[in-house]
Amino acid sequence: MTLLPKAILLVAALALTACNNPNRYKDGAGANGGAGGNGGYVDTNGLGDPSNPKSIAYFNQSIGDRVLFPVDQSTLTPEARGILSGQASWLATNADYAIIIEGHADEQGTREYNLALGARRAASVQDFLISQGVSPSRMRTISYGKERPIEVCSDEACYSKNRRAVTVLSMGAGA
Repeated sequence: MTLLPKAILLVAALALTACNNPNRYKDGAGANGGAGGNGGYVDTNGLGDPSNPKSIAYFNQSIGDRVLFPVDQSTLTPEARGILSGQASWLATNADYAIIIEGHADEQGTREYNLALGARRAASVQDFLISQGVSPSRMRTISYGKERPIEVCSDEACYSKNRRAVTVLSMGAGA
């Protein structure tokens, strides 16, 4: 290897290293109370302050971003309807957000069957939100079937957490 390729690799490695500084706001702008700061809260996950009712973090933690389903079902439970009613109210007061409704299934069954089941679960959530006044233009659905489990094991405790629909927020209604 000649000197030029070595120099280019060294410069590229240094540039990438400079981009990865998780403590970059420790004492500067945007730090706790600094210019652009928010009085002590540091958003490390990009979701906003969980105590701010307009933030994604608040939606996820206080309203609830997911509903669970019984085995082989896409019918909403009373608990799911309660969570989705809260989501509809939140979306009514936060019109800047659009949503993607992800349908998921547990690992039991074929890939094709679980993709269809995930799609039915996402559609069930979408239909409920529409019935609560959320505009269909703010929503889209996607099914992941069994491809994105949040728990991996072969017992009911894991399966039950994977049978879900998740509401993912994004800025830009109708986007």
